Amino acid sequence: MKNHPYVSEDHEGKPWFEWCVAVAVIVSGVIAVLGYTMAATVLISVTAIGTGLLRLIMRERSPWKVRSVAFDTTIGICLGVGLLVLYFSGYFL
Repeated sequence: MKNHPYVSEDHEGKPWFEWCVAVAVIVSGVIAVLGYTMAATVLISVTAIGTGLLRLIMRERSPWKVRSVAFDTTIGICLGVGLLVLYFSGYFL
């Protein structure tokens, strides 16, 4: 018998937290459309870094679960830092 990956809600993140992240993304989009791209980038970056750190600290109790702890942490923190570096690199040229 083959082992299948978990696909039930019991092993995934919490919907209320995922909706909070979705709201942060929507707010960031609205802020960007209004012309405040730095604020929008910072909001997305802080959200990404926050979800990565939350997953790292809380491990399996975290409300943010996509894959493994290592994957979620790496993607979240690296995405947040990468967005900030990419945005602010334009100022250093």
